Amino acid sequence: MFKIGLAIWSLGYTMTLDSLKEQLWLAKQIGVEGVQLWCVDYGPDKPCALDPDRCDSKCRREVAELISSYGLEISGFCAQLSGPRGLGGLDDPEGIGRRIEKTKKALELAASMEAPIVTTHPGRIPEDKGDPAYRVIRRSICEIAKFAEDVGAYFCIETGMEPTVILRNFLEDVGSPALKVNYDPANLLRYGVEEVIRGVRILGPWIVHTHAKDYNPETRRATVGEGLVPWERYLKELKAQGFKGWLALEDETEKDVVNSLKKGREFLKALLSKL
Repeated sequence: MFKIGLAIWSLGYTMTLDSLKEQLWLAKQIGVEGVQLWCVDYGPDKPCALDPDRCDSKCRREVAELISSYGLEISGFCAQLSGPRGLGGLDDPEGIGRRIEKTKKALELAASMEAPIVTTHPGRIPEDKGDPAYRVIRRSICEIAKFAEDVGAYFCIETGMEPTVILRNFLEDVGSPALKVNYDPANLLRYGVEEVIRGVRILGPWIVHTHAKDYNPETRRATVGEGLVPWERYLKELKAQGFKGWLALEDETEKDVVNSLKKGREFLKALLSKL
């Protein structure tokens, strides 16, 4: 039904193939079936080994063989960029051309490695279609989605920057079969616990990948099963909507992360056995 994976950046930066090997070894110890890979530079002085401007065909073959050697699959990629004034930057006209082109390259990389999912927060989608920022983000994502169609990939907006009904209206407005959703239940807790469940119903036809992350307001930890996400209801709703893909564990707290991910994996495994 579902497969349990790991957002590999939970284990740090993938700056070299040696660091990727270490992360894959840890992924096997955690017990996951696959990994979602980060594929853009982290910053001016923090290169990513899988950035498409750096990872050529030889690099891609080596990465694919390395992941296979650990008995793992690639669930998809993350191409999280930032603009001059915020996360994503596909809503900000300053320098937007560079971010659009980098996103296209990430989509081509994902398609070439037969894991054609690229997730990101593109920027906050305004509710008002007359908002200048709405026109900017719609224009940029239309261009990216068309490219995704051409290369056989999916560009996935991650939930959380706006309520799910606004995201659905945007998806319908763009109308591309290559524009999908990466569903992160913890990100939606800012809109209340019920939004986590309601959002699956609202976005069900577009969900092709998910992040498994939680949030505990007392400990500020992200360990799955120890926070506010109603996991049993959430997974049952995903199943009802026909989702059969990845639950990619994610913990960016940098606090005892490996143990946190192991606990999350064990919690999900036990819960899935009952569904």
